[in-house]
Amino acid sequence: MNNCVGRKRKNRNINMDHSKVCFKPCGIPRDTLEAVTIYEDEMEAIRLADLESLYQEDSAIKMGISRTTFARLIQSAHQKIADALINQKTIEIQKR
Repeated sequence: MNNCVGRKRKNRNINMDHSKVCFKPCGIPRDTLEAVTIYEDEMEAIRLADLESLYQEDSAIKMGISRTTFARLIQSAHQKIADALINQKTIEIQKR
């Protein structure tokens, strides 16, 4: 029997509490909308890259992850945010 298990997930430094945050389109009841989940590490990537204008390498160092992992996080977060904005979905931020 072959028990394939992925690599252990590396802890990520998240320096801001992103819990209990939700955004939704105006004028539409929340219970009628589809939701997009952005995880805390993706939100931290957005904060560092887009709000603080840090380069990916510097952001990755602050989060304690590789630059390629940071690039995947930021790409995923950007795609989810675009989906929510364009398709009128709520954005929920959660821990993994």
